[in-house]
Amino acid sequence: MNEPTLRLGVKADHAVIVEYNHAMALETEHKRLDFDVLSAGVAAVFDDPSKGFYLVAERAGEVVGQLMVTTEWSDWRNGWFWWIQSVYVHPRARRQGVFRALFREVERVAKTRMNVIGLRLYVEKENVAAQGTYRSLGMDDAGYFVFEMTPLG
Repeated sequence: MNEPTLRLGVKADHAVIVEYNHAMALETEHKRLDFDVLSAGVAAVFDDPSKGFYLVAERAGEVVGQLMVTTEWSDWRNGWFWWIQSVYVHPRARRQGVFRALFREVERVAKTRMNVIGLRLYVEKENVAAQGTYRSLGMDDAGYFVFEMTPLG
């Protein structure tokens, strides 16, 4: 299969990114996201680039994959980690190198930035297939658990 075309996500991608984020949450975490909240969250990224950016993969003009990059400052290392989030590849485009192409582009761009020191992502413990993919791309288990407290208040 031919390599997908990669580009930065733009506001015109809003609807498909919302659709794919909703599908990803249902598929990986069995969560039904509120469309209004999700839509506003995606729009916020486009309205405020400090929140992150989307990278999309296209084939024949159709978005077949996406990811979002957000940043985390590390005082220990005096640099930025880029977090890969909201990863989704349409089912009919899976196992065709779409995520690999997206990941390699993030890696390539990150290496051009003097202050980006690493890439991170989180994955469900049960998602063994994704873990294998991430390992095949050179990522390692960082040895952390992720804890959260939501909602606040």
